[in-house]
Amino acid sequence: MRLGRITAVLAAVAVVLALAAGCGGARTGATGADATISVYSTEPRSALTPGGAGDAGGFRVLSTILAGLVVYDEQGKPVNEVASSITPNDDSTVFTVTLSHGWTFTDGTPVTARSFTRAWSYAANPANAQINASYFANIQGYGDLQRSTDGTEQLSGLVVTGDESFEIHLSAPDSILPQKLGTVPFLPLPDSFYDDPDAYASKPVGNGAYRFSSWTHGQDLTVTRNDGYRGAMPARNGGIDFRFYTSTDAAFVDVIAGNLDLLDEVPASKYAVYASTEGIRSYTVPGAETQGLNIPERLAHFGGDEGRLRRQAISMAIDRDLICSKIFHGTRQPAVDFSAPTITGYSDQLANARHLAHNAAQARELWAQADAISLWSGTLKLSYSADSNDQAWVEAVANQIANTLGISAQAEPWTSRKELRTAAVDGTIDSPYGSEWPPDYPHIENYLTQRFASNGGYNEFGYANRQVDDLLASAAASTDEDQAVARYQEAEEILLDDLPQIPLWYANVAAVSSTALTHAAFTYSNYPLYAALEK
Repeated sequence: MRLGRITAVLAAVAVVLALAAGCGGARTGATGADATISVYSTEPRSALTPGGAGDAGGFRVLSTILAGLVVYDEQGKPVNEVASSITPNDDSTVFTVTLSHGWTFTDGTPVTARSFTRAWSYAANPANAQINASYFANIQGYGDLQRSTDGTEQLSGLVVTGDESFEIHLSAPDSILPQKLGTVPFLPLPDSFYDDPDAYASKPVGNGAYRFSSWTHGQDLTVTRNDGYRGAMPARNGGIDFRFYTSTDAAFVDVIAGNLDLLDEVPASKYAVYASTEGIRSYTVPGAETQGLNIPERLAHFGGDEGRLRRQAISMAIDRDLICSKIFHGTRQPAVDFSAPTITGYSDQLANARHLAHNAAQARELWAQADAISLWSGTLKLSYSADSNDQAWVEAVANQIANTLGISAQAEPWTSRKELRTAAVDGTIDSPYGSEWPPDYPHIENYLTQRFASNGGYNEFGYANRQVDDLLASAAASTDEDQAVARYQEAEEILLDDLPQIPLWYANVAAVSSTALTHAAFTYSNYPLYAALEK
C-alpha cells in the first residue's frame, strides 16, 4: 500500500495519553480489561449501515463494530486490517485486494470478497437510496448502475476472483484509494443484511473490535468487546456505552459527577475553565476537524458573481483571531485553507487565503460591489442547532457581519442537529449555516472531492466549477504525491476565491474525562480511539 506522509503534528493528535489512576468515573462496576467505558455521543440520525450512515453518531458506532480492509492506527496511518495486501497496477486504475484468512462476522459467517463487493454495490445502487453512494463513483460501472431500478445489481468494476480476493477497476486513476478504504462507506456487510436491511440497521452484525449489544433510542447504544476480532486494534476494555445527550453542558456535569467517563466535545460555556476544573482529566491536542459557514448558491443574492462577492465580503468581515481567542479560548485555530494543519496537503501559503483574513474596509467594498449587481435587503440569518456548541460563535459572527457591513444579521437556532443536517442534505435549508467536517482519512483529497467536486456526495452548496473538477481529477491520477498535492492546492486557490463554504477555524481535541479513565487516545479525526480506552 502506498501511504501518504503524516505530519509530526498528526502523530501528536493520536498519541496515547497515559493518565494516573483515580476514583470516580461512570459507575459501571468492572474495571480493567472488562470495564465498560461510557462516552458522549449523539444518536445516529440515519441507518446504521455503511452506505446509509450520514452523521457522526452513526460513523462512530459503525467504526467499532465493523472492520474494513484497512484501519487507521494511533498515528493516523492506514495499515492493513482485513486485507493482507492491496496492490495497484502501474497507473492506479486497477487494485488487486487479497484478504487475510479466517475473518468471521459475529453471526459466525465468513468474511469474504463478496462481503465487500456486494456491500459497496448495494451502497452505490440508487435503488437503495444510500447517502454514501458517491464514494464509489470512480468504480467502473457506477454510471450504468445509476439507471438501475433493481437494488441487487452490482458494480461491474468489482470483480471477485476468489473467496478471499477481488479486483477494483476504476474509471479514472486514484493513487490514494488504499488510504480511503478504512472509511465507513467501504466497510463490509454479512449476507444476513440483505434478508432484512431495516432489521440489520437496528441490530447490526459486524466483524470489528466490538459487537452490537443494545440500543435504547433517545438514551444510549452499547457495544461489547468482540473476542473473535482478528485485527490490529483489539479492544482494551469490555465495551463502549455511547450515551446520547442533547446538551454537552449536561454531559460535562455528568463527567464531574462521575456518571460519564469521556466527553470529547467540551461545551462552549466551559472552554475557559475545562483545563483547570478539579476532579476531572482534560485533553487539548491538535485536531483535523474543520468548521465553516455554508452558503449555498441557490440562496437569494448568493448566486453567480454577486454571490461570490458577498461570500468574500462576509468572510473578510469575520475576525477569526478574536473569536478563537475570546470565545474558544484556544480550542480553535483560525483557518487559512480547506484542510487542517495535521493533514497531508495542508498549506498556509495559498495566495487567496487573503479572503480569510479580517479586513473590514475590503469587506465593505466587496459588499458594495455586490449591491451594484442586486441591492441587498432583509436580514441575513445564520442557522445553527440548539443542541450543539455553536450558539456563541454564530452570534459573534452575526454581530461582526452586521457591524462591518451595516446590515441586519442574526443567529437562528434550529431544534436539533438532526433537524438542521436533514434540511442541509435535502437542500431545503433557506439560510447560511455552520457545519463541521471531520475527515474520513488524513489527506487533503477528502476535504475537497466529496464536498466541492460537482458530483461530490457531500456537495451541499450546489457548487460546480469545471476547473476545480479537472484539477481534482488530475491530482487523483498522479502517482507522485508532491504533484498530486500541488494540484489539490491549485483547486483550493479557486475554492478560496469562490468560497462555496467559508472556512472558519480548525478544531483541536478539547475533551474531559473522569479520573477513573486511566488510558485515552484520539484519532486523527478528533474522535476518541475507543479500543484504546482503559479504566
